[in-house]
Amino acid sequence: MRVDLFDFELPDESIALRPASPRDSARMLVVRPDGERLLADRIVRELPDLLAPGDVLVLNDTRVIPARLAGIRVRGEAVSHVEVTLHKREGADLWRAFARPGKRLKVGDRIRFGEEGENMACLLAALDAEVEEKSDGGEVLLRFAFSGPALDEAIARLGHVPLPPYIASKRPDDAADLRDYQTIYARHDGAVAAPTAGLHFTDELFCALDTRGIARRFVTLHVGAGTFLPVKAEDTRDHRMHAEWGTIDDATAAALNAARAEGRRIVAVGTTALRLLESAVRPDGTFEAWRGDTSIFITPGYRFRAVDVLMTNFHLPRSTLFMLVCAFAGMETMKAAYAHAIAAGYRFYSYGDASLLFRAPEPPA
Repeated sequence: MRVDLFDFELPDESIALRPASPRDSARMLVVRPDGERLLADRIVRELPDLLAPGDVLVLNDTRVIPARLAGIRVRGEAVSHVEVTLHKREGADLWRAFARPGKRLKVGDRIRFGEEGENMACLLAALDAEVEEKSDGGEVLLRFAFSGPALDEAIARLGHVPLPPYIASKRPDDAADLRDYQTIYARHDGAVAAPTAGLHFTDELFCALDTRGIARRFVTLHVGAGTFLPVKAEDTRDHRMHAEWGTIDDATAAALNAARAEGRRIVAVGTTALRLLESAVRPDGTFEAWRGDTSIFITPGYRFRAVDVLMTNFHLPRSTLFMLVCAFAGMETMKAAYAHAIAAGYRFYSYGDASLLFRAPEPPA
């Protein structure tokens, strides 16, 4: 499909630079299939009333790491400032990363991360890495001087919250982002971007969902920085997705199979949970324990087998995530929903408002 079909104009003031407070006070646009009261303006804390007892929420419990690192490239006597955003771990001491400006790096270069002038007697005062590979678009493979927990500790000390470019270009990260850009149920370190639909949940909202009889299960997909990359191809067939690692355990697979067998709905909280579920589901719509990389790219025409309802934020024009929601709820429906959201002053992107999408009926085979 032509990528320009997924373009739309978004006013700069629609981009949220801070989240709603409290989290569940964010607005939520409910989008149903044609003929079922197509659009409704609600708020996130009303979610329990919009779902049915027995529905199963599936949430991504990945934890965002401070994956943005500033450093100095050392090449003989020449030095140059660079910034990298880690996006996928490949080994105990290996990370794939996006470098800026990538043109300043070549294979064999050494990068030193850390503040100049710190006490270098401290083991973690600086962190060195060597460029092992370089790809198009500024992507590099870095081998660090530390590995395992020592590397994790160094990244935690020296790194910054990897705010999306549309926020980071307008303000620096601060102490509030350490809290705000993390779900309250984050457990497993590894994401370099938040599963942002989950940012809306509070303990009070979870209690209300429990009272309503809505179950919840957790999966893990370590979200990569590739989620922010624009689609530069003119046709979706020419776009390459970056792989992300995920896992679904036995207990969760069994719970989802029981729900499916009993006719209960599976509600994905965020596109990351949806993409993992659709990667793991069998052709007959059942699940088994699963772990590995996924680079699934969902565009209109895809047949969903795993998810019935999707809670998600509002996405960028021409992005793979806007393509995904168009596939899920229908392209014309989503274009109408986004036009309504912009006109009604909804807040877009990672710190913005939410939408609750009910899957469009499958076309006749």
